[in-house]
Parts: sequence; C-alpha cells; structure tokens
Amino acid sequence: MWLRAVCRRTLSAVPQSFLSNGEFFRVLGVDPAAAGATGFGIVESDGRRCRMLRFGALRATRKGPEHFPERLREIHAMLAELIEEFQPHGVAVESVFTALNMKTALKLAEVRGVVLLAAAQRDIPVCSYSPREVKASVAGYGHADKQQMQLMVRALLNMSETPEPADAADALAVALCHIQAAQFRARLDAGTSRVSERASARAPNRAAGQASTNGSPSPSPRGRRSRDDISRISLV
Repeated sequence: MWLRAVCRRTLSAVPQSFLSNGEFFRVLGVDPAAAGATGFGIVESDGRRCRMLRFGALRATRKGPEHFPERLREIHAMLAELIEEFQPHGVAVESVFTALNMKTALKLAEVRGVVLLAAAQRDIPVCSYSPREVKASVAGYGHADKQQMQLMVRALLNMSETPEPADAADALAVALCHIQAAQFRARLDAGTSRVSERASARAPNRAAGQASTNGSPSPSPRGRRSRDDISRISLV
C-alpha cells in the first residue's frame, strides 16, 4: 500500500561507494501526521557531509475516522519496508506539538506509536525532537517557516531540487537534527574519555612521587641543631 506514497529517487550526485560503506551513519527521519501526509527521509553522514538517499510522503488512501486503522497499517508497512531496505542506525521522529487540540494530539500519538513499533521490531533506537528543536538545529531559528526549512534542507544535503512536499522536507530535517545531535554526543563522549585517560595516566605518577617522598631517609640527628645549640654558638 505504501507504494502509493510520493517518493523521490536517489539523486545521481550520491556516489555508490558512499552508500555501501558500513562506517557511515544512516538515519530514518519521520514527520508523522494525523490527517495529512506522513513524511519520511533517509539521510546518511560520514561525519563531515550528509547525503539524501530517499525521501517522500505517504498520503491517506481513504479519509475518514473509520479508515484511520487502515492508515496506521499503511504507515507501519511503509516504515518496515524502508527499515528493511536501508538498515538505518537510528530513527528520528518529530514529537507531538503541544498546541494541538486533544483529539488531533491523540491521533498523532497513535501514528508515533506505529513508528516506535516499526523501529522496536528491528531493535533500532528512536529519538524524538520537538519542532522547535528541529528548526533551530537546521535553520538556526526556532520559528522558521516551511519554505525556509525546505531551502535549508536542500542546501545542507546539496540537493539539485527543493524537497517536495513540505512533509518530506520536514522528515529530512528531523534526520539532520538527529545526526547533529549524535555527532555532538560523540564529541562529548570522546572528550570525556580523553580527560579520564589523562587522569588515569597521572594517577600512577602521583602515587610514585608520594612513595618516594614517604620513603626518603630523614635527616640524621647530627645534621640537626636545636635552638639551644644555636644560642650557645652565638654566645661564644
């Protein structure tokens, strides 16, 4: 059913060696929607550059509350197929917007539950990011509009065309946000490890220095003069 989604094929600018290298970090970004199209995007990074592998959006085949369970099944099938094909290292999903009304928020939470289920079935970690976090990470402004996000996603991924629809661009933005967050955590962990290694290397040196100080012979009594001896010498 998910083949009815609006998809974009891999751009020719992506080298084949880049796609097949197992050292790259691959993320599936998802922009869930309760009524509109659910966007998805696959982004791969080598630590310096990011490349888009696929993006698109799944529109509802039949609208209406009675068809909502069928829509959840279609979303799950699409995500399961993408995970099977691209084997992402992580899944990034946009969190529920708190300003939504209760009914819409509950439906959106059910869509997010399907995303979490598809990832959990393949033991893939999932991270959630608020819309403001995604906009601030990608566009540098937490209140960027749809057009600004599309242009920034196109520039960051060096794409030859503007990603359409906007739901797919949002999914790519979520994936980029997750990659930046993962790189930051990796640098932070590396810095913490270096500090720990330096502290561990200094510990034996300090212990050796303390041992040599504690084991040094004390000056002999002959080498010490009391205040009385000094006073007698001065009097003579």
